[in-house]
Amino acid sequence: MFNQWTKWIAGGLGLLGLLPAYAGNDVSLERMFGNVVFVKPLAIVQEPGKSNVWYVVEQAGRVQRVENQAGKVTSTVFADIRDRVESGPNEAGLLGMVFDPGFLDNGRVYLSYTHTQSASTSLLKRLFDNKSHLISRLSRFLSSDGGLTLEVDSENKLMEVEQPYSNHNGGDIHFGPDGYLYYGLGDGGSAGDPHGNGQSVQTLLGAMLRIDVSGREGYTIPVDNPYAKNGGRAEIYAYGLRNPWRWSFDRNTGVLWAGDVGQNQWEEVDKISRAGNYGWNLREGSHCYHGNCKQAGLIDPVVEYSHDDGCSITGGYVYRGKAIPSLVGTYLYGDYCSGTIWGFNADSQEKVAGRILLDTDLNISSFGEDNSGEILVVDLKGRIFKVVRNITP
Repeated sequence: MFNQWTKWIAGGLGLLGLLPAYAGNDVSLERMFGNVVFVKPLAIVQEPGKSNVWYVVEQAGRVQRVENQAGKVTSTVFADIRDRVESGPNEAGLLGMVFDPGFLDNGRVYLSYTHTQSASTSLLKRLFDNKSHLISRLSRFLSSDGGLTLEVDSENKLMEVEQPYSNHNGGDIHFGPDGYLYYGLGDGGSAGDPHGNGQSVQTLLGAMLRIDVSGREGYTIPVDNPYAKNGGRAEIYAYGLRNPWRWSFDRNTGVLWAGDVGQNQWEEVDKISRAGNYGWNLREGSHCYHGNCKQAGLIDPVVEYSHDDGCSITGGYVYRGKAIPSLVGTYLYGDYCSGTIWGFNADSQEKVAGRILLDTDLNISSFGEDNSGEILVVDLKGRIFKVVRNITP
């Protein structure tokens, strides 16, 4: 593992273009988009059908459209909804973005963000009811100019979930290979899940949701959702999650991999399946946290690491690109605090363990995947990097 001096020197030389910004044994990170700096970026997605256009989601409520044309990088504002986004709390803001699978025909784009309760709520109630007044909102917007800009006045509010506290908002959104929209929400915040949301299927908090947004308005429930008919909230696909901050589908296998942020000792990677219960707040990772953690049916993480190695996991992607053959089938994930990037064999049927791929000083807020399966790393300090093959002298 690199020591801190090595991190600083390698990172500095990389930013000067003298070396890859960060290098490990197998892979390196190369800075993307020249010297363009973003403001607290939380996600990056590529436009469907285009290899040179990216969208960078900034926490305050703005999305930047970045185009690389013959080596010339330009950045323009794709969307600005800062007037309706509450990004004051540390884990709040514009948290997710995804293009509709039919975007090239219908122009639909989905955003996930937090905002505050209506000003019509009485001041007295807001001061004394001991709630955060944050609401997680999932909305659909339209782009009628082929992805150049988003019509912010076209907002169709699909779902709103009240947050009892200001943290653990989750907010990542992706379409699955089944065409349904998946939406990850944390347990509602505070510490230790005081309302027991993680183990309740009567709330949308602490769960992975799955909905059908193919209609003209609102959403419907897929008939094979585990609680579509009775017993719990029909939107729930899986539950027992603390804060699934970043997660993704393997483009080859369709498996949903999630990084679930731990309480104070363990961070975990989960393979999310229909009706799965991932244990929080009975377990933190595979370890007892509260009450009777020996209950049948709780699903252990595929990989976990202790707070000796970090403090907040950022889920990533299974590498399915062509540029780094040795990395194919590896699930990459990182830690926001330590900057470490690990990988493990996602195709293995045996018990796996993560191995360190890169040691950086980045605050890893997210990973991204381009249309060809290459992987990017988002640094909250404003930079975007690409994972590339390490060429040693």
